[in-house]
Amino acid sequence: MLDPDSTRQDDLRSGRGPWLAGPPRATSKGLDRDIRCDVVIVGGGITGALAAEHLTARGLDVVLVDREREGFGSTAASTAMLQWEIDLPLRQLTELYGFETAADVYRRSFKAVEGLRERIAQLALGCAFFARDTVYLAAGEVGPRELRDEWSLREKAGLPGTLLDHATLLGAFGFDRAAAIVSPGSAEADPLSLCHALLHVAAGRGARLIRDEAVAFDSTTASAAVRLSGGRTIEAGHVVLATGYVMPDCVDSDLHRVASSWAIATLPQSPQVLWPGPALVWEASEDYIYCRTTTDGRIVLGGEDEDTDDPDARQSLGPAKTQALLGKLRALLPRAEPTLGHAWSGAFGQTVYGLPLIGRVPGRPRMLAAYGYGGNGITFSFLASRMIGALVAGEDAPWFRHFAIDRPDPAKL
Repeated sequence: MLDPDSTRQDDLRSGRGPWLAGPPRATSKGLDRDIRCDVVIVGGGITGALAAEHLTARGLDVVLVDREREGFGSTAASTAMLQWEIDLPLRQLTELYGFETAADVYRRSFKAVEGLRERIAQLALGCAFFARDTVYLAAGEVGPRELRDEWSLREKAGLPGTLLDHATLLGAFGFDRAAAIVSPGSAEADPLSLCHALLHVAAGRGARLIRDEAVAFDSTTASAAVRLSGGRTIEAGHVVLATGYVMPDCVDSDLHRVASSWAIATLPQSPQVLWPGPALVWEASEDYIYCRTTTDGRIVLGGEDEDTDDPDARQSLGPAKTQALLGKLRALLPRAEPTLGHAWSGAFGQTVYGLPLIGRVPGRPRMLAAYGYGGNGITFSFLASRMIGALVAGEDAPWFRHFAIDRPDPAKL
């Protein structure tokens, strides 16, 4: 079960990001009777919103349950860098799974960003969505040789990108690093606006948004159900768990862990300060920083991750993490004004090897779940929505095993 005493939205994030400036943009209501539906989604963040839009587009009767305001948990803490490049480089993923599987995962991530872009255009969603290149910077022990190896594997996999040496990188973007891979195909967005726009579309097709706490689940070969803290029950053909990093007892994986990340947004900068593109920027190191710009010229920069989901610890670390991020901004972009407009943090789920947990919950025939996105939250959320839609319809594919919740640890095979 989910623990309502320890999983409030204030525990999922701390501080205030730039996406929270406007008023609440989605509404829900309580439930005064037991109801039935085709699919009940637990979680009203970006994963739940993408699933609700996709499932209603398939003609299904959908109910979405969230304990508080939709999108104001981990989604509001996202920096919304919609990258197809995943946390684990292709060369390391190849060592674990072999080239064909690793390349397939990367290509599907690339297609996920492309699919999301097409869907947002089809629905005409207003969410500050813009296509962006990425700049993957040499950092730490990853220098020009390692980046060349990575670039060569990507080229072999049919993925786009250009390897830049120091002089070319400095001249093109102003980053004083030894090398970088610049790749098209990623994007940025306002995550809260995207979440609420998707929920608005789903609600327009009949999806019901319920404000309550899911406290118990049931799933048999014939049906599924969710019991709410208010005493009501929702019976459904399938239950979809989209609760961020908060995993109920019935979902278990040795590959999953929870971490916290910190982020800042500067005050608007002079256009001459910002790098061209404006591209998404991240480092080729285990403890990397990542940054983007906003439509009003702010620099959003995040990192300083810690393996904790304790909200008190995250809150106490906030001031030091903010100063550390401002220092890293000065080092990366000396010409930028290190002014502070927003500072925040959030907890997120990730897996040991960078691939999310998406699919059927073992031992629960009509329960599906999506967890462990790491740095690719919205990208993998879109991928999860399409996989879940297929599984609800009784469709399957061999590549779904790449992300299976019960997949084995590759390092132990």
